[in-house]
Amino acid sequence: MSFRRVAAVIFDMDGLLFDTERLYSDAMMMAVTEMGASLSPAAIHRTIGLPAADCTAIWAEHLPPGFDVGAFWSASSANFKTLAETQLTLKAGAIELLDLLANLNLPCAIATSSGRATVDHHLTKAGIAERFGVIVAYGDYAQGKPHPAPYAAAARRLDVDPARCLALEDSYNGVRSAAAAGMITIMAPDLLEATQEMHELAVQVVRDLHDVCALLEGRGRENGSFQAF
Repeated sequence: MSFRRVAAVIFDMDGLLFDTERLYSDAMMMAVTEMGASLSPAAIHRTIGLPAADCTAIWAEHLPPGFDVGAFWSASSANFKTLAETQLTLKAGAIELLDLLANLNLPCAIATSSGRATVDHHLTKAGIAERFGVIVAYGDYAQGKPHPAPYAAAARRLDVDPARCLALEDSYNGVRSAAAAGMITIMAPDLLEATQEMHELAVQVVRDLHDVCALLEGRGRENGSFQAF
């Protein structure tokens, strides 16, 4: 697959651009413990990449009958905000990749399940808000990931054919969304290891965003763990 096809790059946010999935997991564990219940890591991992409304249905399956899921979500959100104030960090290679894309004159967008206020907070705190000309957040599409709507909306706003968009994702639901939208999809796993399905949907599974830089520059790691597409 030739790099010449790529006319824009669309980033997921949580777990791909920012190291936030661990913070969300910690925030939920804190909240559920404070409320006298428990959630397994596997249950939390099922929600990765999903919008809040879909997460609520999953939590209800794993929490005791009558458990106040709304209060749990509010407590989790408050815990996350507290953690993010001191622990919000970009993923390895994020700045290097954004610099490379700027040098290549490739427009960048974000397609995320997070709300716009959260996106604006994170981008501003990291000093990279100006790097993204298009932001598609929760509420900007009718159906969330794994439906293709978030990525399709980003492509429309960029005015770029989805087939010429490179989508960068860390989650199963995100990869499914981007691939269903017809995009060139790369997975950089975070909390979830790549499955056979992910290898089939993505053109590459890489270790981090440094590897994405290497791919776009037409080179690979010295150990030959992947080939440039």
